[in-house]
Amino acid sequence: MPVVLDPDAAAVYRAFQEAGRPAYETLTAPEARDYYLQARFATNPEPPELARVTSLAIPAPHGEIAARLYVPNEPRRHNGLSPALGFFHGGGWVIGDLDSHDVVCRQLAVSGALSVISVDYRLAPEHKFPAAADDAIAATRWIAANARELGIDALRLSVGGDSAGGNLAAVVALAARDAGGPAIAGQLLIYPATDFAMTHGSHSEPETSVLLTHSVIRWFRDHYLNGIADLHDWRASPARAQDLAGLPPAYVLTAGADPLRDEGDEYAHRLKQAGVSVAYKHYPGQFHGFFTMGKLLQQANVAVSEIGTWLKGLG
Repeated sequence: MPVVLDPDAAAVYRAFQEAGRPAYETLTAPEARDYYLQARFATNPEPPELARVTSLAIPAPHGEIAARLYVPNEPRRHNGLSPALGFFHGGGWVIGDLDSHDVVCRQLAVSGALSVISVDYRLAPEHKFPAAADDAIAATRWIAANARELGIDALRLSVGGDSAGGNLAAVVALAARDAGGPAIAGQLLIYPATDFAMTHGSHSEPETSVLLTHSVIRWFRDHYLNGIADLHDWRASPARAQDLAGLPPAYVLTAGADPLRDEGDEYAHRLKQAGVSVAYKHYPGQFHGFFTMGKLLQQANVAVSEIGTWLKGLG
């Protein structure tokens, strides 16, 4: 598929190239995390003011999962409780943390007029699959079980994330359906990774190897998975779930210059075929990762606004 970057996206891509940043696959995982975290100062917009930001410690079998609760100034409260979004950050299951996605969580809280709980799941290669999926599922169950104490309406709890976080949100939605709870009001899948087979056309097109390159995706995969058998597990590849019926409404966002474009598009199509309500938005001139770059890319701010409208429509 021919891809032409929007002028601002092309300018950002040139700036990253000219900066001479090392490719993640040439670094150790801790080094890559530092580079990723530092980039936010150049790309993230100004953080909006909120009523409250609180650190949380979610109990888990291995200890605690760090999390952060964002409460906007004007949440949509009913009987004193607001809807909420459990958010899982992107970063290939290897990089990213609460700080890398702090601004976008603040934006979503304001745009959706709801509380956001950002979950700092365990990262690979120190903690390989299914650690991240286990943490995402456990954290969501804890949020639902403690919703009232958090000021949240458990019946209006959605899940979401970008890239690897979109993968985890899809996995949580499947796990909740199969376990009979907790109730999930919606799933926000921002250029999600859905199939580790990586056989879709967008995984081999030269035009999609922008920032998230084809080689760095393989680096992420090899750090996260234990071996080839894991890619067939729906907790790693939610597209491998045979039945998508009965899942919560979904918002699926894809970008043109993105190796994950085609698998996100196909997952949205399969959800629709299964009778799931799907809002699908494609940004043909943007690259993978643009969503958090609102300081440089206006389309990122448009996306936040449109997602906020969708979140409000969930109730």
